Amino acid sequence: MPADGETRSYDAVIVGGGHNGLVAAAYLARAGRSVLVLERLDHTGGAAVSTRPFAGVDARLSRYSYLVSLLPRKILSDLGIEVGLRGRTISSYTPVERAGRPTGLLVGGGEPRTRAAFARLTGGEREYAAWQRFYGMTHEVAQRVFPTLTEPLPTRDELRRRVDDETAWRALFEEPIGVAVEENFTDDLVRGVVLTDALIGTFADAHDASLAQNRCFLYHVIGGGTGAWDVPVGGMGALTDALAAAARSAGAVIATGHEALGIDTDGHTAEVRYRTADGEGVAAARHVLVNASPRELAALTGDTAPEPAEGAQLKVNMLLTRLPRLRDPDADPREAFAGTFHIAEGYQQLATAHAQAAAGELPTAPPSEIYCHSLTDPSILGPELAARGYQTLTLFGLHTPARLFAHDNDAVREELLKSTLAQLDAHLAEPLADCLATDADGRPCIEAKTPLDLERDLRLPGGNIFHRALSWPYAQEGTGRWGVETRHANVLLCGAGAVRGGGVSGVPGHNAAMAVLEAESPAAQGI
Repeated sequence: MPADGETRSYDAVIVGGGHNGLVAAAYLARAGRSVLVLERLDHTGGAAVSTRPFAGVDARLSRYSYLVSLLPRKILSDLGIEVGLRGRTISSYTPVERAGRPTGLLVGGGEPRTRAAFARLTGGEREYAAWQRFYGMTHEVAQRVFPTLTEPLPTRDELRRRVDDETAWRALFEEPIGVAVEENFTDDLVRGVVLTDALIGTFADAHDASLAQNRCFLYHVIGGGTGAWDVPVGGMGALTDALAAAARSAGAVIATGHEALGIDTDGHTAEVRYRTADGEGVAAARHVLVNASPRELAALTGDTAPEPAEGAQLKVNMLLTRLPRLRDPDADPREAFAGTFHIAEGYQQLATAHAQAAAGELPTAPPSEIYCHSLTDPSILGPELAARGYQTLTLFGLHTPARLFAHDNDAVREELLKSTLAQLDAHLAEPLADCLATDADGRPCIEAKTPLDLERDLRLPGGNIFHRALSWPYAQEGTGRWGVETRHANVLLCGAGAVRGGGVSGVPGHNAAMAVLEAESPAAQGI
């Protein structure tokens, strides 16, 4: 790392040490390029980190990002990354009260159990058959679309031919996802479970004309060519620590505590100005890769800022002394919480929550979903906590756009957390508060993060976990060959805001590295 005031040149300077920046650094360094990563914080990982958020408690939680689906195994193989990604035997459990009695829908545990669960809830075979057809269709789409994420962008027509299913194309790419949900399913609860994948971090109605919900749904069902969401063994930080180690072992220099201030470029060479605790410095580069939001990129280059982004989620981390018992007598908490536990996510409930939030009000029945990392991967707990039966819970709330918190973030956060947990308590045989562990200071082990908290802590624009609205995975005007290009020939966007960004995928990092190597090839240079 150059001393402050000294300029040193690199083949590539990467602004931001999140997982995408680390993927790009590892690829470029392994290709023999000199690489410098500038990270503002004192650690790498960005939103994909593990921390011990509760004082004196040995529980290492995936504090922000928490599951993996979109990370191609190709990237792990190419970079020699050995990290465990463990599947979940239970997909989801959704509690509900029917005919005055508590029941629910368990998806997973084998085909016979899932079929029986559908029949018990809906009274027949129709909904399960529809479920099988619908997700058979998305599985076929996933197998065709997912491999394209690490290739140059296909055109819309090329991707349509690759999908090779006009019914699927219409349902996912052309009509609001609500049309397909209503055409295929009749049960309100089943419809809601399907729709939730379209609303993760995305504030939209099932019939939103923008199709933002369709793009969100698509990325949630194509991961790995199967749509499965896996648990990172050791927590999300284990993955990003492995990526950082791979980049360093290949020769990349990672400088934490280095905040980028600006990028000056003529399209051929560039200089990145940065600040440390000791002063300011400059790093020169042939290429600059920005692992930050499009808004941050514009601020660094002096370009016009994009339209403001807005996040729409509540993230809650908890540590429990035990899993709570459920009102549904047929539900085992160790199964119900192992997959995705849906709360207040019936189809009509989701529509009502969206309408209330769009009108500037907190949803009266906030929808959310929970899962227990430690059931699949107990290694995130210290030995003593694991032996005593402690468990983690991660809650992700929907339809809570940043605008709702603008007038008093702290007060609204507290109100929303209270009402969200009340929705969960309605399905429990004991209050969740009775199961919460306490930290070294006697405080309950629970923390909540609103979109404004994420903007403050991680510089996510508007708290948007995708940096901006997700894009279609095909070329459009201005997207470039790899979906990472900017108006500056040697400045690339390798963060979640790139085309085919979002989620813990490494795809933008891979694609930005490929764009650099391709640009430097003899053919590209006319040699």
